[in-house]
Amino acid sequence: MTLNRSLLAAITITAALLGGCSKQDAAEPAKPARQEVSVQTVAAQAKGFTVGAMMSAHTVYVFFDPQCPHCGHLWQASIPLHKKVKFQWIPVAWINASSLTQGAALLGSADPLALMTEHEASLLGGRGGIAASASVPAEVEQSIKANTKLLNSLGAESVPFLVVKNARTGETLGREGALTTQALAELIGVDATP
Repeated sequence: MTLNRSLLAAITITAALLGGCSKQDAAEPAKPARQEVSVQTVAAQAKGFTVGAMMSAHTVYVFFDPQCPHCGHLWQASIPLHKKVKFQWIPVAWINASSLTQGAALLGSADPLALMTEHEASLLGGRGGIAASASVPAEVEQSIKANTKLLNSLGAESVPFLVVKNARTGETLGREGALTTQALAELIGVDATP
């Protein structure tokens, strides 16, 4: 009986860590018509910041809300793959007002890798993430709103939401929720070892 309870507790914790933040709690207008998940569409329409192997032929597009702890776990899981793959992190504003301001700070950063690492450490440490100016330039606010609209049009129900073309199969995939480094590498179609 104790083993079953321990196993159930472990499964529950793992599911919580590898889940995603849902937009269901946020007030949202009617859902737009769903479009097919396409790397080309995301590449052409989304505005984010790029980290990782800049010359890589493989790009992973990650829609994230700066207030989402699951996004923070995915950020940490992605770091070991930065030498192999290019990641474009695309901020959206689903959770609260800080989502927009923190997303704007990350988009405008001269060193988004360092700022995102600092932000996610603060968020996962229970400190709410980086401090960000409440004054967001209109152009940046429009970019984040457009990112959010694009994410909604893809039919996503939670963040993080990944769009990737698997390097081994060539299949385009849309995936919700956080992943371990190994599972992320498998989704991308690369080897997880350094």
